[in-house]
Amino acid sequence: MKEELLFCPLGGSGEIGMNMNLFGYGLPGDHKWIMVDIGVTFADDTLPGIDLIYPDPGFIVEKKDNLLGIVLTHAHEDHIGAIAHLWPKLQCKIYATPFTAVLIKEKFKEKHIDITKDLQIVELNGNISLEKFEIEYITLTHSILEPNGLRIKTPAGVILHTGDWKVDPNPLIGDEINSKRLKEIGDEGVLAMICDSTNVFSAGRSGSELDVRKNLLNIVNRLKKRVIITSFASNVARMETAFYCAEKSGRQISLVGRSMHRIYKAARQCGYLKNTIEPIDPRDAKNFSREKILYLCTGSQGEPMGAMMRIANYIHPDVFIEKDDAVIFSSKIIPGNEKKLYKLHNQLVKDGIEVISEETEFIHVSGHPNREDLKDMYQWVKPQCVIPVHGEHRHMIEHINFAKEMQVPHPVQVENGDIVKLSPGDKPEVYDKAPSGRLYLDGNVSVEEDSQSIKDRRNLSSNGYLEITILITPKGNIHNSPIITFRGLPVYEKEEFLYGLEDEIEKTSRTFKLGNKQQEHNLIDALKIACRKFTKEKTGKKPFANINLVKI
Repeated sequence: MKEELLFCPLGGSGEIGMNMNLFGYGLPGDHKWIMVDIGVTFADDTLPGIDLIYPDPGFIVEKKDNLLGIVLTHAHEDHIGAIAHLWPKLQCKIYATPFTAVLIKEKFKEKHIDITKDLQIVELNGNISLEKFEIEYITLTHSILEPNGLRIKTPAGVILHTGDWKVDPNPLIGDEINSKRLKEIGDEGVLAMICDSTNVFSAGRSGSELDVRKNLLNIVNRLKKRVIITSFASNVARMETAFYCAEKSGRQISLVGRSMHRIYKAARQCGYLKNTIEPIDPRDAKNFSREKILYLCTGSQGEPMGAMMRIANYIHPDVFIEKDDAVIFSSKIIPGNEKKLYKLHNQLVKDGIEVISEETEFIHVSGHPNREDLKDMYQWVKPQCVIPVHGEHRHMIEHINFAKEMQVPHPVQVENGDIVKLSPGDKPEVYDKAPSGRLYLDGNVSVEEDSQSIKDRRNLSSNGYLEITILITPKGNIHNSPIITFRGLPVYEKEEFLYGLEDEIEKTSRTFKLGNKQQEHNLIDALKIACRKFTKEKTGKKPFANINLVKI
């Protein structure tokens, strides 16, 4: 029997977000595993009360004794956001470069978990050895500090896992992409490349942070009043650009929003942002005239509780905005966020505030590779097999076509749960399926997709709530009038509605004798049906109904 080299994505293939990838090596049925990244995605309006979603790690939790470690490529939430929620189920070593490690420690601190002995900091371009996996970190460029590709060497061959990347000739902060090492890796031979697909539909190159800086400075210089720049806090190069623009235009800078302060602090701790002006507290910024201040704040996607939304709604305690001020949205409009963002833009322009976004000016570049960037990577690495990840199905299928154009012998299309045998065999192929799915963070509890709590909340948000309390005498008779309360029902004639409901309850209850528990359950079921049917006739809504029987 030959040892096998396997790849299995549990998240991030067929979607953009919640990346979780597994690599396995060993004899069939006895593989050792490493996990690369452990991310989240964010819920939309279809999931009331849910903020975070992460991959179901059940497949690897069962094999946790054979899990050698979690290797992190960079610190974006879709690559590290689930770590503090899922690590207690895995209890393994974690490997990260310094900036990523600082943010990881904070996540565990919030959960009151001391991760010190299990978190190993890897220097940039460093190496780690996990049994048969020799892993080398390769410095790439992206929209966050310290993005890494991974060269994973095994006895069966070398894999290059790109993580998130682009080719930025002037990243401003951090090193340029290590193309010299990537070429060497390509010359040494690469069995498979696992590669980012996000921008596969975009022609040309994804552009440089330096070009954004030049343009932003021109814009800030022409603006005469208060300037607010909103961007992703994690983009430290863009943060440094905001500091640069403030200094060059004779303004003070103030950071607004918790994550903006958190990332600034983490970057400073790791030796970045050393030559910038000192930010001032938003409370002190009020003392400066409008043309002497620049704010950098969170909420660039129109998040309801983000700093930008609170400023626009005039409810932020420290930042006030008025006519002729300007807001610069220095970020991408993420698909799915258009509605809330345009609502925010409209609100601002209606109040006489100038709005500048990627639609009107060159003030943002993506952190992912466009087609020309991808071409570079393919020419450097020359892989035998390419597995597109980090994309929806349409991105990954287009990436397969691109790989064929680039003469890659064996492109392999995957989705979450597919197990690809990279070696041995004539060619890499999907040969098995692992259980995969999503977990929702409901409050502070992980629940499954079909959980009752989510179903109930959806029902409540669509149909309203009806509660009926019925008093039962010791002889099993219904006592007096029921107590009825309801919420979220379009009822205008309240008295009439309640009298009608009381009649239905009385009619239904009359047919029951309550001698035992089963009869009580039967009455509750019958009342639910009758009350929901009556409410549907009167309001068009079938509410979530709760019946209480109280013995007196």
